[in-house]
Amino acid sequence: MIKKKIIDTEHIIVDSKIGSSGAGAGTVSGTHHAMRSGVIRPYKPAKHRHTGEIEQELSQAAGSKIKVSMSPHAVDIVRGILCTNHVFLNQPVSEMDLWKMYREQYQNEKFIRLIRDKKGFYKFPDPKFVVGSNFCDVGFDIDEDNNRLVVLSASDNLMKGAAGSAIQNMNVMAGFNEMEGIAYSPLTPV
Repeated sequence: MIKKKIIDTEHIIVDSKIGSSGAGAGTVSGTHHAMRSGVIRPYKPAKHRHTGEIEQELSQAAGSKIKVSMSPHAVDIVRGILCTNHVFLNQPVSEMDLWKMYREQYQNEKFIRLIRDKKGFYKFPDPKFVVGSNFCDVGFDIDEDNNRLVVLSASDNLMKGAAGSAIQNMNVMAGFNEMEGIAYSPLTPV
């Protein structure tokens, strides 16, 4: 959306729900199961350490400096991240236009799946259907009343996080098939 210049790049909001495996290797009282069970706990709701990485990549795509507001939440799951990203449109855009843009952008990305069903319980990306895989599911919905685009993504913060990225990068650097060693189906297949 940034490359196509259809969104307001001054107001990008990232709202992330993160499982306990994203808490890192160290422990504090808040990372223990008894303290994570049954919670939706905001932490570092402003100036989170991963905001810089998001801004770096979006700025590169835009060719100019992009600022992002990110607020993560610890949730009662072990693996997985669900990001609900809010952006505001500069111009009207149709669902078909968005499908074309997403397909064009991700057509050669083996680990990106576009998810948006018309009916059923699982219409949008859901961490349950990526856990155990290197996939990142991406979907969207349009809020015409508020000129807003809601972009959703779900990934396994272990596989698609550092571990999967390390293997994928090693494969590319060594000239192996990019999917070697990480082309696994999710634990709950779609």
